[in-house]
Amino acid sequence: MTRSFCMFGEMLPESPVVLSVPHAGRDYPATLRMALRAPLASLAALEDRHVDAIALAARGRETLLLQTLPRAWIDLNRAEHERDPLIDEGACRGAGASAKVRAGIGLVPRRTAAAGELWRCRLSAAEVEARIAADHRPYHETLAQVLAAARERFGCAVLLDVHSMPPIAGGRARVVIGDRFGRAAGARFVARVEEALGRQGLHHMLNTPYAGGHILDRHAAPQIGVHAIQLEIDRALYLDRRLDQPGAGAAATARMLRAVIDALTEQALADGAVAPPIADAAE
Repeated sequence: MTRSFCMFGEMLPESPVVLSVPHAGRDYPATLRMALRAPLASLAALEDRHVDAIALAARGRETLLLQTLPRAWIDLNRAEHERDPLIDEGACRGAGASAKVRAGIGLVPRRTAAAGELWRCRLSAAEVEARIAADHRPYHETLAQVLAAARERFGCAVLLDVHSMPPIAGGRARVVIGDRFGRAAGARFVARVEEALGRQGLHHMLNTPYAGGHILDRHAAPQIGVHAIQLEIDRALYLDRRLDQPGAGAAATARMLRAVIDALTEQALADGAVAPPIADAAE
């Protein structure tokens, strides 16, 4: 069976830092194209446009998971239950829907601000469940296995979940660090990212407006030495003026990301050197 993601590097990682790029996929299936009511170009608003090129350029020995199917097909940063009843016949109706689902950006995105409603008709429960089984679950299962292998090998693992964002009004930040308000990573790891960004001369914010999503919630376990950080990079740093194709700043942005990876690697190795055995840590 063809996987909906690519893996660069090994299942037994050569680095304690593991990279994830879940929203840069541009492989739009024919069934998705036929179901659209909005122009195909409007789905680019859901993409972390070409941030995969930045992650690949920055990658050294790290294991990297890269989703190739688009976010419009299924969003890996939403939990399996975050299904929108306005588009998904298998979704539960009721008052428990998250703000993201109510806004139309659930497990299968329903709309974008610019294009409005995206699909001609609702999806059957079976169709969404097939996407979960074939595309959502395998990514997360593989990521969990790689992180566990990194933790076992190095005594510590760090997931760096790489995203991109539209420019923030007023240029208040070029990068946003998300750690689920301190729940997903030790403060020392966030501090190392902040130091690396400071050396690059880049203003950043922490958890505002992006604190991380399901990927951090699912995979972070700082209490046993698995830390997770989401990094949102301003697209104006590495794309052209139309924010469409890689531009003159791509190489510098890749160097910035490499500096962040190096800082996290150094901290992870320091943590791993004093980590208790895995069996003891889990008790």
